[in-house]
Amino acid sequence: MTDLSPVLDRLDASLDESLERLFTLLRIQSISTDPAYADECRKAAGWLVDDLRSIGFEASVRDTPGHPMVVAHHDGEGPHVLFYGHYDVQPVDPLDLWEDAPFAPSLKEVGPDRKIIVGRGSSDDKGQLMTFVEACRAYKAVHGKLPCKISILFEGEEESGSPSLKPFLKENAEELKADFALVCDTAMWDRDTPAICVGLRGLVGEEIMVKAADRDLHSGFFGGAAANPIRILARILSDMHDENGAVTIPGFYEGVEETPPEILKSWEALGQGAKEMLGPIGLSQLSGEKGRSALELVWARPTAEFNGISGGYTGEGFKTVIAAQAFAKVSFRLVHRQDPDKIRTAFRDFVKARVPADCSVEFHPHGGSPAIQLSYDSPLVTTAQAALTEEWSKPALSIAMGGSIPIVGDFQSLLGMDSLLVGFGLSDDRIHSPNEKYELSSFHKGQRSWARILDALTKNPPRG
Repeated sequence: MTDLSPVLDRLDASLDESLERLFTLLRIQSISTDPAYADECRKAAGWLVDDLRSIGFEASVRDTPGHPMVVAHHDGEGPHVLFYGHYDVQPVDPLDLWEDAPFAPSLKEVGPDRKIIVGRGSSDDKGQLMTFVEACRAYKAVHGKLPCKISILFEGEEESGSPSLKPFLKENAEELKADFALVCDTAMWDRDTPAICVGLRGLVGEEIMVKAADRDLHSGFFGGAAANPIRILARILSDMHDENGAVTIPGFYEGVEETPPEILKSWEALGQGAKEMLGPIGLSQLSGEKGRSALELVWARPTAEFNGISGGYTGEGFKTVIAAQAFAKVSFRLVHRQDPDKIRTAFRDFVKARVPADCSVEFHPHGGSPAIQLSYDSPLVTTAQAALTEEWSKPALSIAMGGSIPIVGDFQSLLGMDSLLVGFGLSDDRIHSPNEKYELSSFHKGQRSWARILDALTKNPPRG
């Protein structure tokens, strides 16, 4: 067993050096969505490979049909962990809203004892992934070895839909499979309170098109007699929720579990009610299932939302037509054991049952992934919680996320691994927006946190 204290001391002493390494990575314009930056994405992958090799990893750039992956391995005793992050970043538009050049990172003092790292990718996800790399570097510098066997996977297409990721995982499953995965692409509760994400909602997307007449109709000649697709579509959408905000699609709640009372109580203690959540966006009333708290609604309950609707004449002025067709985009956020395929089938059956016999409906799928739910008292979670609490001097919270991280589901379905989601971002880091930043405390204490987590997982390997 290795001694943790000198590793933490090393991280403290080498913070300036680790910052300069991060700045070097941040200067690389690895925008994955724009083909013009393909060489920059490859440059970022190459830089990471060189840096990992300098620590002693066997690392390589792996080509894909899109941007390359970075894969690295380092032998060690004890459990085998796979760490995931992504080196690609979002586009910087609108450029004129940036206070400084997005790829010219710097350290700024913004308050007493508070500094921030500014630049595109500082929080999402270069600053996050480098916290783990720096923890590994410190272990090697102090002890000449890592505390356990570690593999690393850095992706270059996360910000552009990860088209190459699933095929890559399938083709390299034997090489990448570990005891569990570590993911650093999430957030803390606040600047001083660490958090572990134990639940991620899944997602099903559907686009529907209701068709009636073979052309747009004059509403004076045909109004009241001909089917109106907009009215049909509006009724279908309206029927999807009852007066209490519950989804009415048959079988929708199959597999949905109630959150343990003690967890709900801990969420309530966070003080994030309707006023705190909705006030900043100009709203005041919760609109989901009645009787549920704000955090429960976004962290632990499924939803059916309408993301777009169109049909008929939408230009300037007025045109009295009955549209020939109407469109809607509908998404479902899933929780617990809801089955994406069953949800999609149930939704389509629900729609078809409400379309008149002389009309038709077409569907276009937009992806589907199941929810991820770890047990709140799983050994993996409780071990990491204890390590984080030791570092931050505040109890690490078990939280969920309303969004989705498909890679976590892929790790589970393709590699048979649970994932531990620990991140050090903050809600005000302005990821995907101009003036992205990352707290220096997140970068520094994030390194120390990963060192503690690796130490804890090695000395007390989770079982069961």
